[in-house]
Amino acid sequence: MFTLLTIFFLQFTDKVGSERVCLSELAMQMREQRGIVIDSMDYEVSPIYLDSVRAMGARILHTSRWLNGATIELPMDAILPVEQCDFIDTMYVTREEGTNLICSSISLRKKVMVDSIPLDIPSVTTEQHVIYNLLPLHQIGYKGQGIRIGLADGGFYNADSLSALPREKWLGYADFTDDTDDFFGTTGNHGTLCLTTIMAQTENYEGSATEAKYFLFRTEEHYTESPKEIDNWVAAIEMADSLGLHIVSTSLGYTTFDNQSFNFAYEDMNGHTSRGAQAAIIAARKGMLLVMAIGNDGNNAWHYLSTPADADSILTVGAVDIAGDIANFSSYGPSADGRVKPEVCAVGKQTSLLNPSNEAVQQGNGTSFACPLLAGMAACLWSALPNATNMEIRERIIRSANRYAQPHEQYGYGIPNAWKAYTMEAMDDLSPIVKESLHNKIIQNGRLYILHNGYIYDILGNKIAE
Repeated sequence: MFTLLTIFFLQFTDKVGSERVCLSELAMQMREQRGIVIDSMDYEVSPIYLDSVRAMGARILHTSRWLNGATIELPMDAILPVEQCDFIDTMYVTREEGTNLICSSISLRKKVMVDSIPLDIPSVTTEQHVIYNLLPLHQIGYKGQGIRIGLADGGFYNADSLSALPREKWLGYADFTDDTDDFFGTTGNHGTLCLTTIMAQTENYEGSATEAKYFLFRTEEHYTESPKEIDNWVAAIEMADSLGLHIVSTSLGYTTFDNQSFNFAYEDMNGHTSRGAQAAIIAARKGMLLVMAIGNDGNNAWHYLSTPADADSILTVGAVDIAGDIANFSSYGPSADGRVKPEVCAVGKQTSLLNPSNEAVQQGNGTSFACPLLAGMAACLWSALPNATNMEIRERIIRSANRYAQPHEQYGYGIPNAWKAYTMEAMDDLSPIVKESLHNKIIQNGRLYILHNGYIYDILGNKIAE
């Protein structure tokens, strides 16, 4: 016997009774240094409204101060009298399930394409850093010092036991899933594989940003594929902001779900339809740099990007091989509204990484691995330019890429050059890429709206006006 549950996302009308700013002292300092004003989005969701929802029999799973809402769980036979709750603006179903049900229908569209093969030689990590000219930054001492990086991913199997991932460089970890095993248990190693590409250091291996500090977020649920996982990710990104992290690397993406009625269409890959894309845009406005894997569907009928990689103001990463040629599995754009996607590429075919069981150097395939490599490059660049903003770091990376003048649907702006990004002149005259990202938000009565291509959208992607 099991209890059927429904999981909803509720968006509230306002923040009555909210008094607490959900930012650490470190995050507050970062906002002040970068001139980012604290606004209504930084305040907690109304505790009055949350108490009201609990009184109706709901369990609060996550809250979102940015989207002003909550992810809740209700028994299927329970009724939430939305029409009587004038504080509830919108209500969405995000998952229906039985609590003891393990779903066998797992979408592979967002799962990593891993073909791990032991290498015949001790290390090729140098080669995968050469392609984007990172070694000169390493050689003058910039390996991510002073930069705090979050990884939002699936399982982090055995990450706490690997000597190549020293715990003194960990800031902490948080689990936003319903998975029952412990954080470093057997439910998936995808997060660990990604973490090694950026953080790990042994005699035979060096990640792209070994001197940064790291926070781990588990957001991907192993046995199901539902929009709730997007809510998990949004909650993690908001926590990253609260903690004062600089960069978040995410090697996950969503297009299809176990319940096909939730599936996205290509038209939804427009940067503002999914709650994940909405949160990604806000994260950029709050000063974080989000680095996202574009996906591994380049050989499929659906060859497009996934969400939240469709958001603007972020870095979406495609995969190339060590020679700089596009990996045939790397998804490509443009976004549904015509923006260049991916923005940049890094090595994601035969990427050197560490086996989570024995720390042996292996190879893997997937944009999942290109993503943290690129995030590590961004961390090294930011370490070298500590007064830069997230958008300036993003702009330098894009401008340094080898196809910047002629972007390509598969390569985007191409393979960036870390040294060129570091040495190029200060960019007082920002390109249109950045200008649009910096200036297309509107706040009215404490609520966020997005101006895009001459139209005004609310935070849920509904067109409001021209």
